[in-house]
Amino acid sequence: MSEQEEKSPFTEHLGELRDRLIHAFIAVGLGFAVAYFFKEQLFEILTAPLVTAMAKSGHAKLIFTGLPEAFFTYLKVALLGGVVLATPVLFYEFWMFVSPGLYRDEKKYLLPIILLSLIFFIAGSSFGYFIVFPYGFQFFLGFTTETIQAMPSMKEYLSFASKMLLAFGFVFELPLVLTFLSRMGLVTPAFLKKNRKYALLLFFVGAAIITPPDVVTQIMMAMPLILLYEIGILGATIFGKASKSDSEGKNDDDEQEEKISEFDDGPETDDIDSEFKK
Repeated sequence: MSEQEEKSPFTEHLGELRDRLIHAFIAVGLGFAVAYFFKEQLFEILTAPLVTAMAKSGHAKLIFTGLPEAFFTYLKVALLGGVVLATPVLFYEFWMFVSPGLYRDEKKYLLPIILLSLIFFIAGSSFGYFIVFPYGFQFFLGFTTETIQAMPSMKEYLSFASKMLLAFGFVFELPLVLTFLSRMGLVTPAFLKKNRKYALLLFFVGAAIITPPDVVTQIMMAMPLILLYEIGILGATIFGKASKSDSEGKNDDDEQEEKISEFDDGPETDDIDSEFKK
């Protein structure tokens, strides 16, 4: 019986994970169908920072080197747009899958967490699109000379831009992740403050891996991470697991229960039992 009891929750979690993934794939599929009708407009918006930077150098055109490259690029653009449209559903399914491990008073934070997740993701992608892209593209196009011209292809640019936007979007979720870990009791604000220098080192290493090999883009990604880490420490301090107050309340309850038990098992009950025996 014990083995079955241990297996049944595991199978239930797998079934719930399957349902959540099915809902997520359906949402992405519907978003893909909608975004496909606007694939050309979406690609123009996505390439706007590069086209603007290339226009200054006198060459503002993208190319495709293979016959099916443009078609598959538009399909990928539609898929990326579908993921963006399905982002609210994706975050909702993720947090609903995590919610059974939370206490009842903690579940009321699910809706604010979902909204904040969307806000931080959009803020990260917008930061990469409006700030990092123009400076990064100007840096890359700075190597153009009279004999060397930049001729980026549709496929290469889409791969680069999508990775960068998703990376900045997920990186900006750092404050929520730290707050959530602190709420679960896995980390503490003191731990985060103590290991701040190691976090800074990881930020610059991660920025060097994710971003292109130029110092400007790496710094532009590492600096927001430092700010987000400090915001995460603040969130962990405010919404983290309050161990002292909770422990004091539990100690008071335990003391009251001990007093009640002592009163029930006190000398009065013993006297009544002895008189009953007489």
